[in-house]
Amino acid sequence: MRWADLDMLGHVNNVVYVDYLQEARVDMMRTHARSPQTQGLAEGVVVASHQVTYVAPLLFDFKPVYVESWVTEIRAASFTMAYEIFRENPDGSRKVFVRASTVLAPYVFATESPRRLKPEEKANLEPYLELYPSGVPSKPLAFGDTKRLERGHFPLYVRFSDVDAYGHVNNVKYFEYFQESRVALMQRLRSHHGIETWPAVVVAQTDVTYQAPVLARSQPYDVWSYVSRLGTKSMTIESEIADGETRLARGQVTLVFYDLETGKSVEPSPQVRAAVESVV
Repeated sequence: MRWADLDMLGHVNNVVYVDYLQEARVDMMRTHARSPQTQGLAEGVVVASHQVTYVAPLLFDFKPVYVESWVTEIRAASFTMAYEIFRENPDGSRKVFVRASTVLAPYVFATESPRRLKPEEKANLEPYLELYPSGVPSKPLAFGDTKRLERGHFPLYVRFSDVDAYGHVNNVKYFEYFQESRVALMQRLRSHHGIETWPAVVVAQTDVTYQAPVLARSQPYDVWSYVSRLGTKSMTIESEIADGETRLARGQVTLVFYDLETGKSVEPSPQVRAAVESVV
């Protein structure tokens, strides 16, 4: 862990967890699952989707935090990996902070095209194949209809440092983009409705699907966000990153209204609820 991983609540930021998952996945593919026959798989895959469930807040500590990763499904042109981020308790049990899954697809970067898994690559993944601890696979991603509301628009400027070794914006950065867009949306709602105090929120679940690469350029992309569900103590924001009419990625995040003093979920005030309903 790094001190810079913490956010304003003193927790490891939700985006940083996805960076932890990437580090674990790269280590597994390059070190543990690598062979001369599968070097292309270790160095040539793209993320098709992420599902991340935040179980408990992770606070800074000099004790290590562990990421366990394994394969849950192998298909013709993709495979799914699952993860747990945890610390070990003195009695040998686990304190789990995140459970997640990632769908990965082999990719030929020279031609910018996907490909099928080779038989030797499947064989190399099979030793890591097992079900989720509960024996139940993750739920499929389910997004609602997209809405392009002007109040939910966020101009996205890609930074030079956002690009990875493949020349694409790294998959972790999309979580940061969606976070920046929803923070801007909440601030815009607060200002427009004259609300002095906006409640804190914590992220409970984030799902992201990747449809086309985002590249570095001087012109901004567009992020469009709206509230697809408003519950008693939580809400779900759906967003898309677009280049004009072309959709590049979709994101869905469930946020829980949170009291910093009690550490418990709370209901938003009627004023906040009315502000949120304006972008439903």
